[in-house]
Amino acid sequence: MSEVSSKPQSRITTAPWYRWYALGILVLVFTSSHVDRQIMGILLEPIKHDLGASDTQMGFLIGLTFALFYATLGMPIAMLADRGNRRNIIALAITIWSGMTAVCGFAQSFLQLVVARIGVGIGEAGSSPPSHSMISDMFPLKQRGTAMGIYAIGVNLGLLIAYLAGGWMSENWGWRTTFIVVGLPGLAIALLVRFTVAEPERGGSDRIDGVAPKAQAPAPPFLSVVKYMWSTPATRHAVFGSSLAGFVGYGMVLWLPAFFVRSHGLSQTEVGFTLALMSGVVGGTGTFVAGKLADILARRDERWFGWLVGIAKAGLVPFLVLFFLIEDFVTSLYVYLIPAFFAGFYLAPTFAMIQSLVKPEMRAVAAAICLFMLNIIGLGFGPQAVGIVSDLFADTYGQESLRYSLLVFSFVNVWSGFHYFLAGNHLKAGIDKANFSENGV
Repeated sequence: MSEVSSKPQSRITTAPWYRWYALGILVLVFTSSHVDRQIMGILLEPIKHDLGASDTQMGFLIGLTFALFYATLGMPIAMLADRGNRRNIIALAITIWSGMTAVCGFAQSFLQLVVARIGVGIGEAGSSPPSHSMISDMFPLKQRGTAMGIYAIGVNLGLLIAYLAGGWMSENWGWRTTFIVVGLPGLAIALLVRFTVAEPERGGSDRIDGVAPKAQAPAPPFLSVVKYMWSTPATRHAVFGSSLAGFVGYGMVLWLPAFFVRSHGLSQTEVGFTLALMSGVVGGTGTFVAGKLADILARRDERWFGWLVGIAKAGLVPFLVLFFLIEDFVTSLYVYLIPAFFAGFYLAPTFAMIQSLVKPEMRAVAAAICLFMLNIIGLGFGPQAVGIVSDLFADTYGQESLRYSLLVFSFVNVWSGFHYFLAGNHLKAGIDKANFSENGV
């Protein structure tokens, strides 16, 4: 971009009002992606019965089918984002995933639905890494946790819409029409991104004691970013911790609707309303609080970005176990308020840590690497593993096999929390390395 055209854009992207507007649009993008992604959870039971699939097959459909392409393609797209226009990449990505979500409604077989979901995964691969990079270039470290917390609410807003609207639509209109209806609005969002959001200056928010950062180096090769991240203990533990959090989190999110239908006899509309309240409202509040609280605690000690998540992940386990053991539906929901609030506590601190632990020219690729691990292990293998264990438990527990499969996976949260605690211990050294070292490797 020429100097003449970049100066007006620089003035726009550094204006306080614009940063929050752009963040709001990126939240809308993230919400749209999670509506299209998580709608599979509420539609799982009707699709399974209509297509005659097993739990293992449905676990593959809602897990690996999407995650393999979403996570793998995220890295080359992120490399392009570290070198090119991130806004345009995001706008194109929205167009692809929204269109392919609508195509899901026309699938006449399990295989056709698999292919359509692969298309959704390909589109969504181009959204989050460029968004993380743009947010980090608009908000300084002291506000980054809050900004990432607001951005991460898109997960919960997506769940709220997917559960609330998806539950009613699937019961009244069928799962095919539901796919079409939730896919089309994304095309309007793509236009909003393309024509109202500007590309921010790379590294523009990275100022230490009021001093502007050194001139940014060219974007490094992919393997150099991998080496840099692996050489930083805080980054390693944050990535491993988020992968395990995603493993149990996605397993829960995508199988809870089926659990409520099978074990508590709820209708699709009742499931949608219940999970919209829990995952959307209660979970969204927790996701925002995590980012804000991390910023407040980190003003005293940066290590709280990791410690806060470690405490939350380990602390929710007893309540999650009780939730699955209690057979009375109303009582179990009261217990589930705690896990629902803390379920997304890892998102904002993780996003903020990863972006702060690497150099500006690495940010999109670093986000893609973290999301690759989170989504391959979490979204890919989490739902698949829950489905396999549910089928294995079927001979012993019958209709309740899914209940005990989910209960077993609850304990993975403790392992995740351990890695976050270690990430916190090493966080200050990692941030200093990214800010002051020449190459950090």
